[in-house]
Amino acid sequence: MTDPLTERVRANLARVQDRVADACARAGRADSPRLLVASKYWDVEGMASLAEAGIWLVGENRAEELVEKWARWHDVFEFHFIGHLQSRKARKVLPCVSLIHSVESVSLVEELNKRASGEVRVLLEVNVSGEESKYGILPAAAEAFLERAAAFERVRFVGLMTMAPLVTDPESVRPLFRELRKLRDRLAEVFSGRYELSELSMGMSNDYEVAVEEGATIIRLGSALLSGT
Repeated sequence: MTDPLTERVRANLARVQDRVADACARAGRADSPRLLVASKYWDVEGMASLAEAGIWLVGENRAEELVEKWARWHDVFEFHFIGHLQSRKARKVLPCVSLIHSVESVSLVEELNKRASGEVRVLLEVNVSGEESKYGILPAAAEAFLERAAAFERVRFVGLMTMAPLVTDPESVRPLFRELRKLRDRLAEVFSGRYELSELSMGMSNDYEVAVEEGATIIRLGSALLSGT
């Protein structure tokens, strides 16, 4: 018998998938973004509910929890790292993930390059809103950052990530998602041949439909799967 939490996650996931499909239709998109579940809402054993609900892509915020969950579930889930990553913890994270969403310093790029045994796929975190409380570089600094990072050959930037402000009206953050997409498109041309900047990680439980309409390729969900909001 399936437990109530698994049933709730499965029902909410279906609801999210329907809304994503509707958002893609409104935007005229033929593709669909990947749904990443923020696993901080589940402990190690509780992640069984995600697996049983049909979820396969998860993102962890803390290095220590990532290592613990990866050790138990690496044959079930694909893991990304979505939290702020300190350079000294890069070696812990690297073996566990296929993508790091939160690169924003050259020192971290250097450390990843030094610790990696092969290619490391990462996203550049951009603080589009300009909020002092958020990590990420400002949009105006993105091109220069990628120029410097290009010296570290094992680190491959594959797109951009941002965290929008928490708002009651998702429409108010649409300009931020649109700005990130335009920045990605411009940088993809500038760095053609060095980086394939195809990914846009943007949109969370409160604003993912707008993010999908503006071109998100990865949306990061948590509370939407627990409460259905």
